[in-house]
Amino acid sequence: MPTAVTSTRLPASTRGLLACGAAAAPWFVGATLVLAATRDGFDPVVHPLSLLSVGEHGWLQITNFIVSGLLAILGAVGLRRALVDGPGSKWGPRLFGLYGIALVWGGVFVSDPAFGFPAGTAEGAPASQSWHSILHAFAAPGAGLTLLVACFVLARRFASEGRTAWRATCYIVPALYLGLTAVSFAAADYRWMLAGGAVIWLWASAVCLQAIRGR
Repeated sequence: MPTAVTSTRLPASTRGLLACGAAAAPWFVGATLVLAATRDGFDPVVHPLSLLSVGEHGWLQITNFIVSGLLAILGAVGLRRALVDGPGSKWGPRLFGLYGIALVWGGVFVSDPAFGFPAGTAEGAPASQSWHSILHAFAAPGAGLTLLVACFVLARRFASEGRTAWRATCYIVPALYLGLTAVSFAAADYRWMLAGGAVIWLWASAVCLQAIRGR
């Protein structure tokens, strides 16, 4: 059976790193919801969350991307220390680290104004994209894909440890993520996409949290 360091044996530094990972998604989702509710002219139905990075107060969402990504990367380091060996001990943390990098990427490379946001921007998608907007477009699918793979990698670990509930979660979360994303496109409503993202991001934070607890 793979060895997992229990919470009583984890050094304080490792617990601190895992706590950063546990905080990453709540921080990101919470800050995004606050900004979406307070930015003038932002409509979460027609505006993707990336548009919060543009305009006068866009630096707030840029900071949110970068801080959340750095927290996720620190959590990945903690997860690598906590998972001594066995299934997922190497690739689980690596995938979590790539997820964090994708978030930082989304903050460094900013999308273009579009769909009437900020005020004064033409309605609809821009006729052409800047280089940084093109690069930004890789952030969301990059974060989603790495965590999708991480779900199945860690499902093997939880199965080997006899943790049925956690193993089931590793299958339910991808289904919810993909299903809510599909609904978002079908309904032309970005709120569903944010909900799908929140499900899989919060799963990643929950994995870090349970590593602290050792269960």
